[in-house]
Amino acid sequence: MAEMKMVGSRLVVERNFAVFPPDSWVASNLPGWRATEAIILASPALGADFTQYVLQIASGGGSQHKLPPGIQGFLYVLDGEIAITVEGGARTFQGGGYAYFKPGSTFSVEARGAARATFIKKKYEPLEGHPPRSLSGQEQDVKGENFLGIEGLVLQHLVPDELGFDMAVNIFTFQTGKALPMIESHIMEHGLIFLQGGGMYYLGNRWMEVRQGDFIWMGPYCPQSFYAAGEEPSRYLYYKNVNRDVSL
Repeated sequence: MAEMKMVGSRLVVERNFAVFPPDSWVASNLPGWRATEAIILASPALGADFTQYVLQIASGGGSQHKLPPGIQGFLYVLDGEIAITVEGGARTFQGGGYAYFKPGSTFSVEARGAARATFIKKKYEPLEGHPPRSLSGQEQDVKGENFLGIEGLVLQHLVPDELGFDMAVNIFTFQTGKALPMIESHIMEHGLIFLQGGGMYYLGNRWMEVRQGDFIWMGPYCPQSFYAAGEEPSRYLYYKNVNRDVSL
């Protein structure tokens, strides 16, 4: 009889949160994307009201893409170099570059060498008098602000906090030893990917270790908090739904 080898993982999937370390990811092909492996990390099948991918794009790979009517998108370059064209404007981004695509946008993505990106899609909730607009930028050019006035907790808003946008995408940086000052619970859900560092994340009713590369989904009202540990600052990119009333 063959010897059974036991395996372990930090992978956790619960009713209203999940932690996916990179060693748990499974890639597949995605229609409309050439020379690209896609890891689908958040989706309605998980319980999320949005979809989030990590795209592993070979040199020359990418997409000539058109979002369906009513669907918006956001792409952030994790590493490598990616050329993005949207609404007639072309720009090449390295790690930290990003683009927001308004609902129904036509855009193209092409990797200049091997590259990785995270891509978010969400149904857009229109608000009369406040149309969205496509935009792009580089994280390094976005001014940060101290979260709740706390030194060592810095928040960068990649998508402007305007009523035309019903999604926020921010980068949160924690100096080592810094933490959120409370355990939160709110209606917004999150898709969160660790860009650097790690620490301890409180999810549901317990603390658990998180590291660079991990993806976390948090559903509505999931209790949550974070403490940064390690020798370097911790940074994560996170999505949340904002600026809309509850549908009844």
